[in-house]
Amino acid sequence: MATQTVERLVAPAPKKKLIRRLLQDRSQRIRRWAQWVFVALNAWLGVQFYLWVRYFEHGGQGLYVPRPAGMEGWLPIAGLMNTKYFLATGRVPAIHPAAMFLFMAFVLMSLLLKKSFCSWLCPVGTLSERLWSAGQRIFGRTFRLPRWADIPLRGLKYLLLGFFLFAIGGMSAAALEAFMYTPYGIVADVKMLNFFREIGMTGLIVIAVLALLSMLVQNFWCRYLCPYGAWMGLVSLLSPMKIRRDAEACIDCGKCARACPAGLHVDRLVQIRSVECTACMECIAACPAENALHFALPPRKSAALAQRWRRRAAGPAAVAAALAFIFLGFVFVARSSNRWQTNIPRDMYMYLVPHADDITHPGL
Repeated sequence: MATQTVERLVAPAPKKKLIRRLLQDRSQRIRRWAQWVFVALNAWLGVQFYLWVRYFEHGGQGLYVPRPAGMEGWLPIAGLMNTKYFLATGRVPAIHPAAMFLFMAFVLMSLLLKKSFCSWLCPVGTLSERLWSAGQRIFGRTFRLPRWADIPLRGLKYLLLGFFLFAIGGMSAAALEAFMYTPYGIVADVKMLNFFREIGMTGLIVIAVLALLSMLVQNFWCRYLCPYGAWMGLVSLLSPMKIRRDAEACIDCGKCARACPAGLHVDRLVQIRSVECTACMECIAACPAENALHFALPPRKSAALAQRWRRRAAGPAAVAAALAFIFLGFVFVARSSNRWQTNIPRDMYMYLVPHADDITHPGL
């Protein structure tokens, strides 16, 4: 009788279990909504941009829609170049300014909320998740590469990032401005679109191989090859928000580590500092112990206040709201200051857009 009484006191009440499960489901539902809203936004921008390009390709005939500057978010190199130009001169660049504002917004997200851009907003990250989820259904599981292969492969994205930083870091502000005003710089977004519209067999094979690898290995592209994610991960090291584990509340079941897409040992650490953590909250959703895991600021040092550290945690709704605030805030500032659009005369677009495939990099 005494043993049964103790077990009832120690075991969480069924109601608490139900509430815990509802909150877990809610966290990932909110993240999925954020992902698909951003995918829908990018799809809408893509349709607009395609119609805009087709208008100029047909010599100004047919439906005209304004050029969607938001598509410049797909030009991270232009965003990095323009950010350096802005920091060096204090002036907003005239060519692809939206790329800079969006780049800054995504960097700020990583600075404040870990690498949350990758798991909450990035369309490529969303596609990657869908691929490995499909892989689990088709093959029954996904695989994690052994440590001897995983670590060197992770270095590839940092090599790519280092190449871009080295190339851009060596350019003066005048050189950056001159490059962006070249025909190649002006129609870089059109060339990106044409790459996918006119993709050849080699490109299709590469994409197919990456898709298959992403079905077999969780987040293959993001983990091993994405220089943008590498940069966000490095910035996220400065973030005060981290996944934090309460060792006293933890029941050492290991479910959080098994749920982590990055393969981090969440169950062994007090806080997750890794550049691979994307604040996806999968570990928190999988945790069956109440209040064992939180995405939170550092706990207060005072013993009297330490018990209230959970108040410094951010729930999924708060993360989604913060990301939306940062994103929309940068867009609002750029639009209200008339610094959002690339202002190029229509006659120049009329000449450059149809000949975008013939325009080569000025360094070649």
